[in-house]
Amino acid sequence: MSPVDYRRGVALITGASSGLGEEFARRLAARGADLALVARRADRLDALAARLRAEHGVAVSTIPLGLAAPDAAAALRAETDRLGLDVHTLVNNAGFATHGLFEESDPDRIRSEVALNVATLVALSRAYIPDLVRHGDGALVNVASTAAYQPVPSMAVYSATKAFVLSFTEALWHETRASGLRVLALSPGATRTEFFDVVGSENARVGRFQTAQQVVDLALTTLDRRNAPPSVISGTGNRVSAALSRLLSRRLLVTTTGRVMAAAEARG
Repeated sequence: MSPVDYRRGVALITGASSGLGEEFARRLAARGADLALVARRADRLDALAARLRAEHGVAVSTIPLGLAAPDAAAALRAETDRLGLDVHTLVNNAGFATHGLFEESDPDRIRSEVALNVATLVALSRAYIPDLVRHGDGALVNVASTAAYQPVPSMAVYSATKAFVLSFTEALWHETRASGLRVLALSPGATRTEFFDVVGSENARVGRFQTAQQVVDLALTTLDRRNAPPSVISGTGNRVSAALSRLLSRRLLVTTTGRVMAAAEARG
């Protein structure tokens, strides 16, 4: 299987106004992809689109849309159809985390977290996967997290949503193998983006920060491999931690993770 040729259609990227989404947009534009960029902040989308058009000569559509709403996936599909965009690659990057004891969490924010991280990701994958399979030479990237590999006390909902994304995406990888579509669950660790601004604290961070460039470079390099795996973890230390987590009992795993999180919060 040859490297992905992103010039064959439109790359649709959610959460594209900053962080990993913005970096995916930059890197795919550099590889000749026309883009559809989705996020809530229209001004940042428009500024990024103008830069990418000027630097790479690609077509860039901006779609300001909040994706946590129940009908968000249908609304986005309707808009890309209205614009006549033939989606070849989908990067489901939009998502956020909450931090703190579950019993003290805002119920509305939890609902939005589950809706965005899980329900919208699934709905968008379903909305576009017929087109992706039809092309057969593009990619579906669902952004998971190293939190997917163990329960995380004080981030109970977030880690559970990302465990879902990991399992769901790996299953899609198997279902679509014969089509030629590259499907990848990307699991970053702590990354220098606006993620922790949304969380409200860097106390939730475990391990060293990576850059968005490092994470996206790993994703694109993995997708270009002849026999790409269904999932990849960014960062050697994160890969070691995930491997070790499989050796522990569930009781010991969650107890150890709880202690790690408590230590991180004490440092903060």
